[in-house]
Amino acid sequence: MLFPLYWMVNASFQTNQQLARPSPHWVPIDGTLSGYENALSQQGGHLLASLIIAAGATGLTLALAAPAAYALAHLRSPGSRTLLSVLLVVQLVPGIVMANALYRIFASARILNSALALILADATLAVPFAVLIMRAFMTAIPRSLLEAAALDGAGAVRTFWQIVLPMSRNALITSGLFAFLFAWGDFLFATTLNLNSTTWKPITLGLYDYIGAGTNTTSWNSVMATAVISSLPAALLLAVVQRHIAAGLTSGAVRD
Repeated sequence: MLFPLYWMVNASFQTNQQLARPSPHWVPIDGTLSGYENALSQQGGHLLASLIIAAGATGLTLALAAPAAYALAHLRSPGSRTLLSVLLVVQLVPGIVMANALYRIFASARILNSALALILADATLAVPFAVLIMRAFMTAIPRSLLEAAALDGAGAVRTFWQIVLPMSRNALITSGLFAFLFAWGDFLFATTLNLNSTTWKPITLGLYDYIGAGTNTTSWNSVMATAVISSLPAALLLAVVQRHIAAGLTSGAVRD
């Protein structure tokens, strides 16, 4: 896995003539930044669009999934087991089926080719997964804490905001990261729901068009530079929250 990443970074600093040699350099000798200059000038808008869409999808996912996970874990509401089973089954639905269904819904609502359409679509994919992750964590929270809060006069909403959410920080970070990665790397929804928009075209679709454009198929250093830049947000997030991800994924696996 490291070799393709190294070659992608290495190629992004080499000229087209250097890459066309029978034996390309393993080190970018006499490297150039022209690929990154072209990538930022031609794909900068797509990167910004991806950041906005991914951030919006992450916020919406957490806003919907956290209360749902709390209700499934502690409120014992009617139909909770059925809803949990539905969330598990939803994970098996092919993405193309969801994309076709959402296309009809968004076409009726007249929100195709917009950031809102992609945010809603990406959140639709991420919410069930986030609910399952956070529910597993919240079930491990001792009920004695919730009962003590109730004795102090705290209702369900106050208990959720002041006790459950702060204690579920690792699960929130983990769910938010996966929601961001789902939205950042999405290609299917972007292709289906964003056919005619140039303003809200994410970087995945921008890179696809970039490779397919006749003027850019020979500018591989620009293509590789775009790929490197587009991978940086995910890599940085993983490096920053790695400890929280490990805690969030393993929480709830062992109970007292």
